[in-house]
Amino acid sequence: MNSGTAGIETGRLSAAEAVEELARLAAEIAKHDDLYHRQDAPIIPDADYDALRRRNSEIEARFPDLVRDDSPSRRVGAPAAGGFGKIAHSRPMLSLENAFDDGDIAGFVDRVRRFLGLDGSEVMDFVAEPKIDGLSVSLRYENRSFVQGATRGDGAVGEDVTANLRTLDDIPDSLPEDAPDVVEVRGEVYMLHEEFAALNAERATENKRLEEENEKLAAEGKRTRRLIHLFANPRNAAAGSLRQIDSGITAGRRLHFFAYAAGEISEPVAATHWDWLGKLAAWGFQVNPEAGQCRGLEEMVAAYETIVAGRPDLAYDIDGVVYKVDRHDWQERLGTVSRAPRWAIARKFPAEQAETVLERITIQVGRTGALTPVANLSPVTVGGVVVSRATLHNQDEIQRKDIREGDAVVIQRAGDVIPQVVRVVAEKRPATSEPFTFPTRCPCELATPVVRPDGEVVVRCSGELACPHQQVARLRHFVSRDAFDIEGLGVKQIQEFFDDRLIRTPADIFDLRSGDGRSGASLTDRERWGEQKVRNLFAAIEARRTIHLDRFIYALGIRRIGTATARLLARHYEDLESWRGAMKAVAGERAECASVPKKPEEVGESYAELCHIDQIGIGVADDLAAFFGEPRNAAIVDELVERVTVEPVETAAADTPFAGRTVVFTGTLETMTRGEAKARAEALGAKVSSSVSARTDYVVAGPGAGAKEKKALELGVTVLSEAEWREMVGAQSG
Repeated sequence: MNSGTAGIETGRLSAAEAVEELARLAAEIAKHDDLYHRQDAPIIPDADYDALRRRNSEIEARFPDLVRDDSPSRRVGAPAAGGFGKIAHSRPMLSLENAFDDGDIAGFVDRVRRFLGLDGSEVMDFVAEPKIDGLSVSLRYENRSFVQGATRGDGAVGEDVTANLRTLDDIPDSLPEDAPDVVEVRGEVYMLHEEFAALNAERATENKRLEEENEKLAAEGKRTRRLIHLFANPRNAAAGSLRQIDSGITAGRRLHFFAYAAGEISEPVAATHWDWLGKLAAWGFQVNPEAGQCRGLEEMVAAYETIVAGRPDLAYDIDGVVYKVDRHDWQERLGTVSRAPRWAIARKFPAEQAETVLERITIQVGRTGALTPVANLSPVTVGGVVVSRATLHNQDEIQRKDIREGDAVVIQRAGDVIPQVVRVVAEKRPATSEPFTFPTRCPCELATPVVRPDGEVVVRCSGELACPHQQVARLRHFVSRDAFDIEGLGVKQIQEFFDDRLIRTPADIFDLRSGDGRSGASLTDRERWGEQKVRNLFAAIEARRTIHLDRFIYALGIRRIGTATARLLARHYEDLESWRGAMKAVAGERAECASVPKKPEEVGESYAELCHIDQIGIGVADDLAAFFGEPRNAAIVDELVERVTVEPVETAAADTPFAGRTVVFTGTLETMTRGEAKARAEALGAKVSSSVSARTDYVVAGPGAGAKEKKALELGVTVLSEAEWREMVGAQSG
């Protein structure tokens, strides 16, 4: 995903630019989630990844109606790899939101206070812990015996590494008699610095032996053996060691484990997180000795400074400090938002910069036609990673920084997955350099003119669906992990099949046969396509002929529709035909309304219903209307529906009174904040709307409810008091 919006400050983004930027962030973060969590092969430092997520969160906070759920805020990690059995976590293994300075921590404390409705006099305790740079795992104990261990995976499903975890001395085989019948202990597997150095030294010695052996084999004309790789850092070494098929290899690697969190527990064992850490230590787990309690912001900042000061002397790697609300009852009330708990945050360490030479500027075209300039660099190491490309964001950014080919530049791996150029080293500029001229035509074979709408920084190819670059990008999106997730159709395969006219639309993928039906040639006759590879591809395609509605919607590649928004739409409309019918109606109503509406009701009933879905607004509704108002798009959807089966989205909490029901909150809530009430309803499977209609199931009305309560009574919608709502959802009064 490429975009011209990456260089724009969050506060200056227009809604249209925010859509483009959120789409770019979603795609790039998904790629790096996969590299980090599933392949254990990250190519960027954590600080860069964190800055990327931070920008995503800032944009979503400013434009809440644009939140997508290929939004990284809706995902954790990456799908489990295929080499191990899969284990579904009984409770999701969440990630953490990030902070980078004292102001971010102060904001976190204020958000917790506001969400809980606490006044300034209420004392809030936190626990500060070093953030271990290792591999997250979950340990399950039943009847006090260790029965199962899993990696985080994608947060919902991880890899079964039970046998390997049993080799760690820090993980007890059994718990004391005072432990509950079911206990899940979560923490981090890591490797000490000295053990990491020894492991790489052993591998380097082995490589020397292999080199000598290979010289002899080569002289005899025999096939040589590959050298073994050295691990880049202790985290990669720990992850690679834990994910060995042979647990004997894991046992020889000297891994360690710090316990710090809980998953499923059959009965409460502690009222606070600090007490929970004490219980873990009493049960025989290693708990980080640098962890400590903090009362208020001042002590939280002091704890960070203490841990930073002691970081060089630690025997293991850390990449930040984690703060957690101490009281478990408050943690329960705060709950989670997207991929992270509201009651915890990680303060990360800053990123690094480096100087290199910008050799050439090239242009890339994204799925929505955005032209993004990319700096091709003399390779340079930044934070342990070799960097050869960096984003230049957009035309304005190049002009503002006066970036030219041949310049010496400072790059920074923060705020973007592809590193960004921070500044030009002007005193090293070659005398022959000339300003870069941004292209006026798309680099695709059609050479379509580019356009730049008034008030936007994004330059787009005007070819839209005719542009080959955009067509290929849309196909890549269609088969991506959060969409149809078709294994075997990667970037190279999509481009190859597109160039050879085997596929042009998503429906063509499901028409592929061993003979492609166009030229009569067999896929097995193609270079690098043997019989087994072809069978695997067809099996992967067949496995995706049934898909849930939310993934289907996301796969279409509609602007502003990420995985979160797709799930909102799927939950609201429930099945494919209802959604398609509603979107066609929305497109028709919007086409008849030439002006930008001040109120959704001015457009039509279907349009208004769409706009009033919580987190959906006019911008998203207009993009959906534009997509379904384009005949070629409608035809693509029709062709696709003929080839696949689309099932209703799976919903959680199906046994609650609110599951699948539409709820509207109005008036002043007196015993909890509006955010807490909304979060609780959504956790129970409800759909939260901002307006009352005949489709509304419940209106929760507090003092000052006014027009919404009146309309609910007129429509015969059930109106609940706050106390009645709390009773229905089983909320506690305190």
